[in-house]
Amino acid sequence: MSDTDPEFAERFNHFAFREVADSGDLDGRTRMLAILAALAGSQGTDEFCALLPAALEMGVRPVEVKELLYQAVAYLGIGRVLPFLRAVNEVFDRRGIRLPLEGQSGTTPENRLEKGSQAQVDIFGERMRDFWKSGPEESRHINRWLAENCFGDYYTRTGLDYRQREMITFCFLAAQGGCEPQLASHIAANIRLGNDKAFLIQIISQWVPFIGYPRCLNALRCVDEAVDRTEA
Repeated sequence: MSDTDPEFAERFNHFAFREVADSGDLDGRTRMLAILAALAGSQGTDEFCALLPAALEMGVRPVEVKELLYQAVAYLGIGRVLPFLRAVNEVFDRRGIRLPLEGQSGTTPENRLEKGSQAQVDIFGERMRDFWKSGPEESRHINRWLAENCFGDYYTRTGLDYRQREMITFCFLAAQGGCEPQLASHIAANIRLGNDKAFLIQIISQWVPFIGYPRCLNALRCVDEAVDRTEA
């Protein structure tokens, strides 16, 4: 791009990789996890793969990249995530990273509902106890799937802790847009786990060059509203 669009490349690179990157005090690993998650949410496959080597150099572990993408399936769907998985496998192969990586599963088919439900309680609080049993009978199965699949299959895995998983979920939801009710819920969960308002604003700030201002400003509004509700 520096050959074909030199003026644009100069301004973009200065903004994204100097001005924005040097703002705040996020460590490089957290910053890159947030950017990769936001790129997954916004379907930025090419930029995801372009930044992946730098992310690995900054301390993001291969297992964290894979865990990010596995969890993304619950929020973005396999149709959006499969291209990322294939592209990442190619990058890992070129870098000599052997696949498959070591397993990280924390549940079995028999206990995934129980452990997933407990993960919901750990993250969101007691109001989620037995949430999978709630709702109209005709749609209650989706609440069960949320507990056993989204949380039981993914959140219980090792490789990322709950704070990191809620941070990347915040990124997925904000970057894809149109998920404000779920975004608000996960902002509250982030704050409950220790990812406070100042931290979330720093995360949003790092997205700006990669997903654009509108969704970043929307996320800022959602954070402000969630904090206001928490304080009230």
